[in-house]
Amino acid sequence: MSLPLDGVRVLDLTNVLAGPFCTYQLALMGAEVIKIEQPGRGDLARRLGADPEAAKRNMGASFVAVNGGKQSVTIDLKHPDGKALLKRFVLEAHVLVENFRPGVMDRLGLGYDALREIQPALVYCAISGFGKTGPFAQRQAYDQIVQGTSGVMSITGDAQSAPLRVGYPVADTVGGLTAAFAVAAALVGARQTGTGRFIDVSMLESTLATMGWVVSNYLNAQVEPTPMGNSNFTAAPSGTFRTGKGLINISANEDKQYAALCDVIGRADLKTDGRFKDRHSRKANRAALTAELEPALQGRSAAEWEPLLIAAGVPTGQVLTVPEILKHEHISARGFVCELHAADGTQRVTRCGFRFHDHNPAPTTPAPVLSEHTQAWLERLGCDAAEIERLRAEDVL
Repeated sequence: MSLPLDGVRVLDLTNVLAGPFCTYQLALMGAEVIKIEQPGRGDLARRLGADPEAAKRNMGASFVAVNGGKQSVTIDLKHPDGKALLKRFVLEAHVLVENFRPGVMDRLGLGYDALREIQPALVYCAISGFGKTGPFAQRQAYDQIVQGTSGVMSITGDAQSAPLRVGYPVADTVGGLTAAFAVAAALVGARQTGTGRFIDVSMLESTLATMGWVVSNYLNAQVEPTPMGNSNFTAAPSGTFRTGKGLINISANEDKQYAALCDVIGRADLKTDGRFKDRHSRKANRAALTAELEPALQGRSAAEWEPLLIAAGVPTGQVLTVPEILKHEHISARGFVCELHAADGTQRVTRCGFRFHDHNPAPTTPAPVLSEHTQAWLERLGCDAAEIERLRAEDVL
């Protein structure tokens, strides 16, 4: 089945998460992704993850998560012959993605200005914590650092627990998605004009860009955001509520949804209570409203309330664990998790967050063994057996 990026070749010089997540999205869209790794070590994520035995084999769970469908070639980019090899790869490529600290590729003689001389249509994407310019440009950036710097931690949790880290690497992931979107857009331009471009992706700005309502409330209404725990700052009752068993999320943001909620839980009197007469009064009296709702919700479990409220038109959902949602029949019906058969066992990975009408994109091959495709690619680039042997002897590969 043809995919939008079929025929696009991507050089992936990235490590750990933001960059690999970007190129994983491109691979899912049909791009041929060649992962250029450090000889002997490869991507640090190969040694990360909850399975220590897999990590010892350089196939850690963290690596498997975002590297399916890619190829692995090892080249020492500090060696003159390694630099020459990368330039030969660039002649065969449409995209290069890297997440070194700003300036590293330029110092290697492999920055955008150098590479576009040999491949004018190259789309070059550089992902970093804070972008190529500005006072923070040379700072080391890990996901948690960016979460703290961006303000995300300051509004996560409640008054007692904030600032709190989001429970997964949200800044890394958002940075990777932003980069994938930018690359796809730049590819359209390159095909139309024959000229590529440099993309400077900042994880900090990518994260801030997803905080649109929070940022806008401050910029345009001078309202400084505060941590509100599981409550939705835009409406009430909208948040997480205790039931007779388990937690449930209810988002009765509209008047008709609020009225339906009151009827279903047997508290029709709350519809005419002056404290909760309209959207703004319900927000102003959020704590009092919760104090009225939760005793009524104690009469059933979250699992029992969910279908009743949904049937009444109230947006509702149980609070599930990661294992619970991954085992859920809905995820199974959507085919969101797929299995890839590798030499050392089955790799279970997630697809992307959307489907085409005629295709549910998934990796075509498992995450690669370190250097698995080096020999084949060097032969494809025209290296003979003697040259490959010399490069191996000199630890270029």
